[in-house]
Amino acid sequence: MIQFERFVLSNGLKVLVHEDKSTPMAVVNVLYDVGARDEDPNRTGFAHLFEHLMFGGSVNIPSYDEPLQVAGGENNAFTTNDLTNYYCQLPAENIETAFWLESDRMLSLAFGKKSLDTQRKVVCEEFKEHYINKPYGDVWHKMRELAYTTHPYRWMTIGKELSHIETATLEDVKAFFFKHYTPSNAILVVAGNITVDKVKELAQKWFGPIAAGEKYVRDLPQEPKQTAPRTLEVKANVPLDALYKCWHIYSRTDSRYYTADLIGEILGGGASSRLFQVLVKEKKLFSNIDCYHMGSTDTGLLTIEGKLVKGVNIKDAEAALNEEIKKLQQLGVTDKELEKVKNKTESMMAFEDMTVMNRAASIAMYELLGDADLINKELEMYQAVTAEEIAKECHVIFDENNCNTLYYLAN
Repeated sequence: MIQFERFVLSNGLKVLVHEDKSTPMAVVNVLYDVGARDEDPNRTGFAHLFEHLMFGGSVNIPSYDEPLQVAGGENNAFTTNDLTNYYCQLPAENIETAFWLESDRMLSLAFGKKSLDTQRKVVCEEFKEHYINKPYGDVWHKMRELAYTTHPYRWMTIGKELSHIETATLEDVKAFFFKHYTPSNAILVVAGNITVDKVKELAQKWFGPIAAGEKYVRDLPQEPKQTAPRTLEVKANVPLDALYKCWHIYSRTDSRYYTADLIGEILGGGASSRLFQVLVKEKKLFSNIDCYHMGSTDTGLLTIEGKLVKGVNIKDAEAALNEEIKKLQQLGVTDKELEKVKNKTESMMAFEDMTVMNRAASIAMYELLGDADLINKELEMYQAVTAEEIAKECHVIFDENNCNTLYYLAN
């Protein structure tokens, strides 16, 4: 059971405190309720650009990293389609340094042309290196556009195209910042060797005076139900043919999400999974194969991807994959196999919660989903999934009309 206390400042900033006296460290985690799904379709990649800009100096502090290093701290950040998360860890006695740094960049970034030019160049290089020049790098650009027609999940966090970042102006960037990076759109989690009273005092001192800003109200176009299969064939300079298949699944807050997650584990969660055992080890059609999903807040995608063994025809490999899915639909899952994937899920969750840094990030993410106490309830949700529910959802999810297939072929 992970304990925490919650309070809200008058400017709308939610604060959650998780005390852990077993560590000399403290973690300050600031989650902003903004991701790539909140971008203008003609101005994408901004949430990720901000992940970089937020380290380029704020209104009163020219360098973020230096004071943190002096205080013995480390920091990082990540952006997804759903959220942006910044976190730092430092010795608990120096925690005020983190409050000073994080509150100043929430107050306002420095917004210099030099900082924008520098970070824009970094992001553009990242785009080229990982998504344009890397083998299979554009798979998810293509797959998202294939699977989503309407919802802003149709572009990646890095952005839909390079030109959106290349042409971003200082005015564009400022408008995006003041719309999303406000106390009323943020969750602050403090964890480690601290007390609730101390956090209340520091939160009020450093974050309390920041103006609330206008609360961002999300109103995104919803993805309509897919009514026909979609396929795309791509030829590229890659070493092996690859097969990608995606099916629409449920939002993160839907109870059926846990069933879909376990289905992914049964099919392709590691070397003991069905697809690996049959298609890699036994039939030797794929060199590797995985089944996973992104854990998206809105309706996500269950994905099976595999690289083929050289010389194998992609249609033969796909037919063998479809056969395994059919087996699961027709014969279901045994209680023993279901118990095994539940146990694996439990141990993965326990492992994730071992560090105070991970616990802080998890508390923030669950609070964003609507209730931080989900961190203590999720295991029960997984344990409650039955073999009958697995069988039922396999028929719903793996409906041919819900399928998106990308054949990624070597030239």
